[in-house]
Amino acid sequence: MTVAEGETRTYIEKRLAEQRIAHQDLDAAIAALVEKGAFDDLQMQRLKRQKLKVKDEILRLEGMLMPDIIA
Repeated sequence: MTVAEGETRTYIEKRLAEQRIAHQDLDAAIAALVEKGAFDDLQMQRLKRQKLKVKDEILRLEGMLMPDIIA
């Protein structure tokens, strides 16, 4: 994978910031449900799955910004 440059890099950095915010929001939503105590297991499962997808996207975007290191 090549390192992003110029406008592409700016777009990726913006998207990465958005995904980090989404991840924090999902984390807060999950914590609020746990604190509340009464939550639907299916709802919790969906939130956790969505949070995992966002985390995967964060890792993918970070990979696009970092150069490949050949050991």
